[in-house]
Amino acid sequence: MKVQVEDVSSIEKRLSIEVDPALVEKELTAAYTNLSRQVKVPGFRPGKIPRRILEQKFKSEVEADVVKRVQLLGFIDALKETNVAAVGDPSFSGGKIESQKPFSYSARVEVKPIVNAKDYKGLELPKFELGVTDERVNEQIERMLSQRTQVVPVEGRDTVQKGDLVVIDFDATKNGAVFPGNTGRDVTVEVIDGQLIEGNLPDLEGSKVGEKKELDYTFPADYRVEEIKGQTAHFVVTVKELKQKKVPALDDAFAKEMGEETADALKARVRRDLEKAAKNRVEVDERDALFKALIEKNPIEVPTAMVNRGVDFMLENALGGLMRSGMDPNMLQLDWGKLRDELRPKAALEVRGQLLLEAVGKEEKLEVAEADVDARLEKLATDSGLPLDQVKKQYQSAEARDALKNRTKEEKVIAFLKQHAKS
Repeated sequence: MKVQVEDVSSIEKRLSIEVDPALVEKELTAAYTNLSRQVKVPGFRPGKIPRRILEQKFKSEVEADVVKRVQLLGFIDALKETNVAAVGDPSFSGGKIESQKPFSYSARVEVKPIVNAKDYKGLELPKFELGVTDERVNEQIERMLSQRTQVVPVEGRDTVQKGDLVVIDFDATKNGAVFPGNTGRDVTVEVIDGQLIEGNLPDLEGSKVGEKKELDYTFPADYRVEEIKGQTAHFVVTVKELKQKKVPALDDAFAKEMGEETADALKARVRRDLEKAAKNRVEVDERDALFKALIEKNPIEVPTAMVNRGVDFMLENALGGLMRSGMDPNMLQLDWGKLRDELRPKAALEVRGQLLLEAVGKEEKLEVAEADVDARLEKLATDSGLPLDQVKKQYQSAEARDALKNRTKEEKVIAFLKQHAKS
């Protein structure tokens, strides 16, 4: 086999390949032998049909299949011979089967670019704050309390107060005529400021159970019911029942329900959780900012195939997260094409950034020792709250260990770049 390699661009090569006639004949013989076992020809037993008979009926189909197979086999051998770092599927052109003549064709394929990073010291990186304030902690506690809120009947009074939940019947007309959705029975509304169509009815404040309340309401111009949008209707509302929200107190009893011994311990856990989430967000933001600064100094082309794989990886992670939370992604009716397009810029940033990190690590001779990997495993165990032995089992295969080693090296390069960035 003969191979010539030509640079099409920094991310694409053309391989001119010439395959020996003997390989082509070998593949033709195998194809006809296999076909002889599969087809039926009157006068011949399966497997005993002469090749010349098969050629009369199936030559074009067989040769088309053999061309594809020889192209692929030749391409694989050419990659081994030339050490071309292909990252995508090839596109073939040429290739014609001629008796006793070499099979010549070309293959174009995207390749991993050779990257030489420069000007990577002194990058200007923004500062990101964790931003976990007492106010954010209290807001999270309030949400937790709200999730445990109960709705109970109001006892000892029959007059509607602000903040009550009121069960009502209503009938409405527009200029004395009915319209779609003009009646409701046993509907619960909240007596707070807001719009009637959102379930808020402050006008009921001061009414009594059993009383009727009349009011006019103008529907928004973009209301979903054509017959009434932008118009005013007259409502007759009957107050049937009063209810109220019973929000639990932030005390030790509530803390125990949440898995902590005291209210202070619960607050401390909420702060830790918020700080951990904020730290993760900051790490992502810092990484993106570093990549953008690095790429600005080192603009590089990246193969479409690598970007596509990055998009695939992001989608797999997102879908895996949804499924782990018990949600069926199919129920979301996602536009996968649109979603892929939205993820593509992020994937391209990630691919460029990773290639440049690799180049910086090589330039600075930053290596990862086994002690570094062990320290990374200990950190994973601490962050996840799992026993170290269990975490180690997750990374005991050579493939998983190599992936962890690569991530550890990436983090080492990022730490180096941060250390040498402008403060």
